[in-house]
Amino acid sequence: MRTLLLAAAAACLAACSNAALPQTASAEPAARAEPAENEAIAVFAGGCFWCIEAELEEVPGVRTVVSGYTGGTTPDPTYQRMGDHAEAVEVIYDPAVVSYDQLLEVFWSNIDPTDEGGQFYDRGSQYRTAIYVLDDAQAAAARASLEANAKRLKQPIATAVVPASEFYPAEEYHQDYYLKEPDRYEAYKKGSRREETLKKVWQTE
Repeated sequence: MRTLLLAAAAACLAACSNAALPQTASAEPAARAEPAENEAIAVFAGGCFWCIEAELEEVPGVRTVVSGYTGGTTPDPTYQRMGDHAEAVEVIYDPAVVSYDQLLEVFWSNIDPTDEGGQFYDRGSQYRTAIYVLDDAQAAAARASLEANAKRLKQPIATAVVPASEFYPAEEYHQDYYLKEPDRYEAYKKGSRREETLKKVWQTE
């Protein structure tokens, strides 16, 4: 019985949907970041936005990553009322330092693109994977990378390539969650078996 209780507790910690509101953080939507003239935007949905944000913020040439909601029709979504949107991130980057193709590779390496039902522990359409493209060049690059990874994995890819729609920044407490709540974030990563799953999918050590 004790083992079952411990397993249940770990499962609760593992869910992105069980985010705790830090006492010092705001539940108001974060401010929308604006790109400079020399910068561009990329939008990705890769399951729980905490992890995708954390990985992409480490990429040289990326100025900021904003967690949010997109891909649906529900007006003014929130974490508690997401509707048909997906958790996603908006990346502002300098194309002179990092290319869109390079960002795509970082994105692919941090998701299981064969999973139709969500990502890792998090299940449901709000955790679907998608590349939201802003123009024809992004669409062509995204489709080419999808085809290349389908050949690499020799499996159907569930990740969609779709036109970008309105992006809604998530509540302030979700931004940089891995920095604000490092213990909870690490518990989520470990409990969700994210790293083990990615190694298995991409056959990396």
